[in-house]
Amino acid sequence: MSMNTQGRPTGVGTTGTSASGSALLPDEPLLFEIGDTEHSGVDLPDVTLSADRLGGFGRKSKLDLAGLTEPEAMRHYVRLSRLNHSIDSGMYPLGSCTMKHNPRLNEKMARLPGFADIHPLQPVSTVQGALELMNQLSHWLMTLTNTAAVALSPKAGAHGELLGMMAIKAAQDAAGQSHRKIVLVPESAHGTNPATAAFLGYSVKPIPARTDGTVDVQAVKDALSPEVAAIMLTNPNTCGLFEPQVIEIAKAVHDAGAFFYCDGANFNAIMGVVRPGDLGIDAMHINLHKTFSTPHGGGGPGAGPVVLSAALAPFAPVPFVRQGSNGLELVEHVEAEALGRVTAFHGQMGMYVRALTYMLSHGADGLAQAAQDAVLNANYVKARLEHVFSVPFPDYPTMHEALFDDSFLKGTDVSTLDFAKALIDEGFHPMTMYFPLVVHGAMLIEPTESESKQTLDHFCDVMAELATEAKSGNAERFTSAPMKAPRRRLDETRAARLPILKWEMPVETPKAAE
Repeated sequence: MSMNTQGRPTGVGTTGTSASGSALLPDEPLLFEIGDTEHSGVDLPDVTLSADRLGGFGRKSKLDLAGLTEPEAMRHYVRLSRLNHSIDSGMYPLGSCTMKHNPRLNEKMARLPGFADIHPLQPVSTVQGALELMNQLSHWLMTLTNTAAVALSPKAGAHGELLGMMAIKAAQDAAGQSHRKIVLVPESAHGTNPATAAFLGYSVKPIPARTDGTVDVQAVKDALSPEVAAIMLTNPNTCGLFEPQVIEIAKAVHDAGAFFYCDGANFNAIMGVVRPGDLGIDAMHINLHKTFSTPHGGGGPGAGPVVLSAALAPFAPVPFVRQGSNGLELVEHVEAEALGRVTAFHGQMGMYVRALTYMLSHGADGLAQAAQDAVLNANYVKARLEHVFSVPFPDYPTMHEALFDDSFLKGTDVSTLDFAKALIDEGFHPMTMYFPLVVHGAMLIEPTESESKQTLDHFCDVMAELATEAKSGNAERFTSAPMKAPRRRLDETRAARLPILKWEMPVETPKAAE
């Protein structure tokens, strides 16, 4: 067993953990357990600073950072990375999250000089290639959605959602419709939808889901009034179903003088196959990480472009790219009806490069095939498991994700959470649990188009075997899981209510005999 600089065996952690199943993956201690605050792993000269060098903002207390050598620090983070589950190490069956493969070609392109090393304050004449890429990306996003304008600047899906609703609010204010203060939100919507509406000062009116998991156009018509500003609808919805009355819903909303905001989180199921603009949407955010293979976060801000209909195009924010007399230019000044600026700079260049690379490497037919394969994979999972699991909405073929509920676990003393924890012991990341809320004990599985039939068969075999075990009465396998992960099951309720946010050296309590 190797020793660190402070004389402790490496890999020795706290109590309450289990072996990871491999000597190469020990439980990793904290940096403060590896090093201490009295030593440094590097030699630095003594420096004398004047007391007022920081204008009175100098630290009054000790820094208390653990002193480590460079190899110790590097190995610590490498070992931590090996404890993580990632899309590069296994399947992520998270429903409504589209954790798909990030092609290495995208990463190579994002690191090209002229994309990776530019600065947002460079002169526009020096970044014409970057502006051309943004212009092409905008063109293809509008083409895929059949919309009139796009704002690239939002940093994530929720930020884009906010921008879309801000554009709707600005359009109605400009038309003298400021009295419209109600937003219709189906009960199956993503949680950000009602939160965004409330943040902008709207009152949220829920629309109940039908027993088949879809939204009834008549329920929408009954909720419409001169005070309704918009509906926020996800299509395909969070039950994994394409809304069959979406065109009728859009017409009813428009006839009432309101706008149709579409949550684009599930665009991966229909890209290249259905253009949301043809369905009547006025605004839709596009998660580049869910649909066009950019990483979640991307090592910094993400990107959630928003496409806008002709009615909302005049209210797009700045900056945006357009052709000028001396080449492409980045329009920075607020025009007549524009929202102004929603973020300091235009967005995350690396995300734009990755997304356009994905589009160009696939082409129109390839993007459509990716969407079709995502739907095929989800329906394959549903077909493999529907005989051992319970399907809440059996009447429709699923789109990009397969939804099950927990009724097959009735009488087993095994919950959805227990089932998901047991899946960890089998080497799989759990599916999305307890969402959408309209389904009790929901298990939402999205395989994406990235996964092969062999991977799906392995996953389905494990799921079916676990279901059989639960029904046979072996509840202990589930309630004690996970047993093979670096950390066993946590008391999540206690952790949420009594979080420990600062590590302190444990104090050894003398035993009575001492």
